[in-house]
Amino acid sequence: MTDRTTDTDHTTDTDRTTDTDGAADLATEVFVAHRKVLFTVAYEMLGSAADAEDVLQETWLRWVKVDLGLVSDRRAYLVRIATRQALNRLRTVKRRREAYVGQWLPEPLITAPDVAEDVELAESMSMAMMLVLESLSPTERAVFVLREVFEVGYEEIAEAVGKSSGAVRQIACRARRYVGARRPRRSASLGETRAALESFQRALQTGNPQDLLDVLAPDVVLLSDGGGVKRAALHPVIGAEKIVRFYLGGSAKVQATIAWEPTVVNGSPALAVYVGGELDGVMAVRVEAARITGLYFVRNPEKLTHVTSETPLTLR
Repeated sequence: MTDRTTDTDHTTDTDRTTDTDGAADLATEVFVAHRKVLFTVAYEMLGSAADAEDVLQETWLRWVKVDLGLVSDRRAYLVRIATRQALNRLRTVKRRREAYVGQWLPEPLITAPDVAEDVELAESMSMAMMLVLESLSPTERAVFVLREVFEVGYEEIAEAVGKSSGAVRQIACRARRYVGARRPRRSASLGETRAALESFQRALQTGNPQDLLDVLAPDVVLLSDGGGVKRAALHPVIGAEKIVRFYLGGSAKVQATIAWEPTVVNGSPALAVYVGGELDGVMAVRVEAARITGLYFVRNPEKLTHVTSETPLTLR
């Protein structure tokens, strides 16, 4: 018997291939369009760019399997997938960070000027705020970030974290009170932070102890993160005089090899620290009433990979 394949059969196969290719192209287009907000959500939840990138990869692998014809709000759906993956990873890294050598600080990101101008975004991802978020449980952090930072509705958050809407409201209220009690009483403006940082930089360069004492609050706290690789204080250094000795205690020869250059980290003015011409760390600050109340010094080389170029971030 002669094998007879009709034109209709050929057309069907071609159409299926075309439909598959078209769906893949659309999935890619939608994912790329929302990639910045997905990265921002994951980073705010994890405090690590490397972990955030892994979450995006996991989100993509799940997204390409979704029938987009059944998705009414693609951004919300993607955020939900990313949140679930970030929650899974956050529970894992929480245990890992408990064994971290010394102080753990978020991975600093060089950000564009428009991030610094977005007060809400800049405050939510400041080193000080990220450390407050670090002390929340994984679910509390996810709920707080989605509700307070990204203004996601309670119903959507409930689907993302696997809780009822009522439970999410309670978690949000509890997390809001916790964060509110620990965030700066009055957020310093961009200009105030920049002015305090410039005074701090000049004092370090001149090596004048009194100039440093003038810009540091009496109860200022220094947290330094060497990750067990670079020298850093294993515990917080508290008090202006102790911090002055910490930074000006080295020899004049060593001090001469250190350069402090202005940059913008996590939406706020910061300093990139170079030793012998090589990047050695990043210093972020918290400013209240025109004086520095918090210093966050990241020296762990694994956390300095995103301070050579700007990382695009957005809330929308």
